[in-house]
Amino acid sequence: MSKKQKKEILSKTEPAVQVKALFLESPFRTFTARQIAGMFRRMDDESERLLDDTLQRLVESGFLTVSGESRYRLGRMEEALKEGVVVTLGQAVGYVKADGYDEDLVVTPENRMNALVGDRVGIVVLPKRRRGRLECVVEKIIERKTTRFVGTAKVSSGYTFVVPDNRHMPADFFVEPKDNLGAKTGDKVLVELIDWPSRNKNPNGRIVTVFGPAGENNAEMHAILAEYGLPGHFAPEVEAAANGIGDAIPAAERKKRRDFTGVPTFTIDPADAKDFDDALSIRKVREGVWEVGVHIADVTYYVREDSVLDREARERATSVYLVDRVVPMLPERLSNELCSLRPNEEKLCFSAVFELNEEGEVLQEWFGRTVIHSDRRFSYEEAQQIIETGIGDMHREIVTLNRLACVLRAARYKNGSIAFERDEVKFRLDENGKPLGVYFKEIKESNHLIEEFMLLANRKVAEFVGRKRGGRRKERTFVYRVHDKPNEQKFNDFCTFIAKFGYTMRAKTDRAIAREMNKLLAKIKGRKEENLFSVLALRSMAKAVYSTDNIGHYGLAFDYYTHFTSPIRRYPDMMVHRLLQHYLDGGASADKEFYEELCRHSSDREVRATEAERSSVKYKMVEFMMDKIGEEFDGYISGITEWGVYVELEQTKIEGMVSVRDMHDDHYAYDADNYRLIGMNKKRILTLGDPVSIRVLRCDLQRKQIDYELTAHTDLSSGKRSRFETVKNKEVKVGKKGNIVTEKPSGRRKRR
Repeated sequence: MSKKQKKEILSKTEPAVQVKALFLESPFRTFTARQIAGMFRRMDDESERLLDDTLQRLVESGFLTVSGESRYRLGRMEEALKEGVVVTLGQAVGYVKADGYDEDLVVTPENRMNALVGDRVGIVVLPKRRRGRLECVVEKIIERKTTRFVGTAKVSSGYTFVVPDNRHMPADFFVEPKDNLGAKTGDKVLVELIDWPSRNKNPNGRIVTVFGPAGENNAEMHAILAEYGLPGHFAPEVEAAANGIGDAIPAAERKKRRDFTGVPTFTIDPADAKDFDDALSIRKVREGVWEVGVHIADVTYYVREDSVLDREARERATSVYLVDRVVPMLPERLSNELCSLRPNEEKLCFSAVFELNEEGEVLQEWFGRTVIHSDRRFSYEEAQQIIETGIGDMHREIVTLNRLACVLRAARYKNGSIAFERDEVKFRLDENGKPLGVYFKEIKESNHLIEEFMLLANRKVAEFVGRKRGGRRKERTFVYRVHDKPNEQKFNDFCTFIAKFGYTMRAKTDRAIAREMNKLLAKIKGRKEENLFSVLALRSMAKAVYSTDNIGHYGLAFDYYTHFTSPIRRYPDMMVHRLLQHYLDGGASADKEFYEELCRHSSDREVRATEAERSSVKYKMVEFMMDKIGEEFDGYISGITEWGVYVELEQTKIEGMVSVRDMHDDHYAYDADNYRLIGMNKKRILTLGDPVSIRVLRCDLQRKQIDYELTAHTDLSSGKRSRFETVKNKEVKVGKKGNIVTEKPSGRRKRR
C-alpha cells in the first residue's frame, strides 16, 4: 500500500484479497507480520488473529513464502508479473494495454517506474479498481520504444538540460559536460537516454547529434527525421555503390527485353518532380482496341538482392516527403538518373501491357521486362490543358488515354470503390524555408488519368500471381496491399454523427456501405461539412498495410491488389518486381515467413514516414501562424475531447486547439457519446462541425502546437450565432518563439 493511500480496516469477510493487494503492489519487498498489521487501522485482538490465519493460508497455498526471520514475500512471482505496453500517460493516471486483458489497466504516477508511452513493461495487476478499471504497478521495463529524443539544449554553469519536444516525455534530460557534444543554449539536439533511476526526477542522457539553432529550417527538418528514427543521409559506402553503376545498357540485356522504343511514350508528373518512375505508351491495335503500356522503372536490375544498395533500401523501405524536401529511399544516382524515365533517353523498365477496348475491358495482358524511350515529359498542368483543349504535343494519345481512364474510373466506382478526396495543404516557401503562403493541391483529370492506369497495373499484377488458374492449386507467396472492411463500432459512430446533420446511411453489406459512402461524399461535395465528413469517414476505415495474406482491398473494391508502380520510392514494389519475375520464370512459391517479416517492416516504416511528413506540415503551420497572434479567423470545430475542442480554419485548413481552460464563459462537460461539450450553466453546446470564429492565442514551435480562443459560435441546429466572453483587461506579452509567456490583469483592483 503506498504511503499516500488511506489505511483500510481489515475485512472480516475477504481479508485475503486485501493482503494479496499489499504484496502485489510491492512484489519484490518483504514484510514482517507487524509491518503488515501496521498497514491497517483499528487492529484489535480479533483482527490480529484473523491476519495471522490469513497469512498462514496464503503461505500454505504458495502465494506467500516466509523466511527464517519471519519475513513474508510474494511466492509465485512468475504468475504475478504480466506484460503490456504503456498507451497513455496523464498527470492523474496512465493506461497500460496488458496481454490477455480486454480493457486497458490504470497506472498511477507513483507506480509507473519512469515508463514512457510505447514502452513494453512487466506489470503486477492489483485486485482493485480505479476509475472502473483494474489497476497495475510497473515493476520492470522490458523494452523502451525509443531511447532517443529530440529537444532543445539549455546550458548553464557547464551543465546541460535538454527540454524534449515529445509531449509524452514528462521530464528534461540531465547531460554531464563530457556528453554535451558542444551544444549551446537554444540548439536543437538529439539526446540518448542512458539511464533513469526510479528515485531521480530527471533521466540521464548524452547528446548524440547537434542539428543547429532551434527554429532554423534545416535543423528542424533533420530533427523531425531523427525524432521518427528516419535517416537524413546515405552512408559513404552506399553512395559509392550507386555512383559505381555505369550508364550503358548492355546489348545482351536489350535482346532479352521487349522493345517499346518506337511506341509513343510519355510521363506525367508534378512540375517539380525529379524522379519519374512510371510512363505510359499507347498505340492502336485495331478499330476500338488499344494497346496501353504501363512502364515502371526497372530498379531491381540495378539494385541486386542483398547488395549494399538493397540492404539500405530495405531498411528505409520508403522515401519520405517533408514539406521542403524529399529524403529518397535510393541515392540520387539511381532515383534521379539511372532509374528515372527521363525524356529522350533509353530506359530499362518492368512493364504491364494491356489490350483494352472502348468499354475498358482487358482483352489481353502481358508482363515482362522492356526497354522504352520516353518522347515527352509532361507536368500535370500541361497534360490537363491538352485534355481540356485537345491541342498540344501528343494530344491524340493523351485524349485517348483520358477517355479510357474515365471509363475505368466509372466502372471502379460502380463496383464499390470509395471516392475519398481531401484537400492537401502545400506551402509557398522562401529560400530559407520560411512559409509565405498556403495553397491546396488540386486533383484534376490529368491526375486521375495516371491514377487509373497505375491502379489497373497494380490490380492485374496481383491477380496474375494470386489467382489460381491453369490447374495450379497452391497459393504463391506474394506481397499484397490489403485494406480490411470498416470497424463496425467506428462506422456506427460515424453514421450516428452524420445523422445529426440530416444525413443517413442505410447499408449492411460491404458493397452497400461503399455505395452509400460514395452517395454521401457526392452529396456533401462543396459544402462546409465536406472536409470534416471525409476525415471522419477515413477514421472509421481500417488502415491499408502490406501482407502476404490476401484479404483484398476494401476501399478500392479489388479482390487482388499490390504495389508495383513505384519501386524508386517504395521497397514493397521492389519485392513485387522480384517475385513477379521469379514466377514468370516458373519458380516455386517463395518463403512466406521471410516476405511477411519484410511486409511488417515496410508497413511500420510507412507509418513512421507519414508521421514525419505530418510533423513537418504541423511545424510549418505553426511557423506560418506565428505573426498572426491576436488575429481572428473563421473555421469549424474539427475535433472534441475532454480537454478542449479542435478548430480547423476555413481558408487555410490550419488546425489548432481551444483548451477548456481558455473558455472563460462557462464550465464545460464532455459528452463523449455525442461528440460535444456542454456548458453547465448557460447550456451552450459545442458540436463537431459547428462554425466558429477564433482568435490566435499562442504558437509553440517546439511542441508544434497552436492555441486558439473562441470568439463566436454558430449553433447549427438553430442557426443562432453568439459571441464568447473573453478575459477583459488582459495584458499579453509575446515571447521570442511566438508563445504567450505572461498573462495578467492590467491596472490595479479597486479597494472594497
